[in-house]
Amino acid sequence: MQGLIMSSSSKTIILATFFLLLLALSSAIGADAHAAGRNKRRLVSSDSEDEPCKKMTLYYHDILYEAVPSNETANATSSAATLPTAMSNATYFGMLVVFDDPVTESKALPVVAEDVAARAQGFYFYNGKAKFNAWFAMSLVFNSTGCRGTLNLMGADLMDQKTRDISVVGGTGDFFMALGVATLRTDATEGFFYFRLQMDIKLYQCYL
Repeated sequence: MQGLIMSSSSKTIILATFFLLLLALSSAIGADAHAAGRNKRRLVSSDSEDEPCKKMTLYYHDILYEAVPSNETANATSSAATLPTAMSNATYFGMLVVFDDPVTESKALPVVAEDVAARAQGFYFYNGKAKFNAWFAMSLVFNSTGCRGTLNLMGADLMDQKTRDISVVGGTGDFFMALGVATLRTDATEGFFYFRLQMDIKLYQCYL
């Protein structure tokens, strides 16, 4: 009787072990299939190193929340997370701004959500003690029938220059593993609390 019980227990252990191995194998096959599907994307390259595989021009709108005088929170798309330091000397040195800004294909400030090509989500901070400079890190979040996914941008915004380049360091979705350059140009300003940037984006690594 004891031998029969041990035999049943052994069978249970063997069946459980077999089931776990089967489950692990199925997971591995599924992961390989997912990776294979992702790897079906092919790298698109141009005939010339100077010719991008994709280009687009977008307009970035930033409306900074102004506490005094009162500005409606609903209109603001960015907010200062830190105040300038005492050594800022009118350059706002040390001020950090977090934003969720609309990005459009035309210059017009969007009135409704349907007019937005993407959302720029990230932060910039003023890091110039002697000059009015900033540093950006953002994701352009696309969610439309035209494009889905993100483009990740970062770099120095040297404001005393007419145009300045920041790096496109990656992407997801339709911009999977994209690399390139975004050239920024200040297109409009209204005091300190609104500015619009023209962003000429050139991608030199594209996967389709």
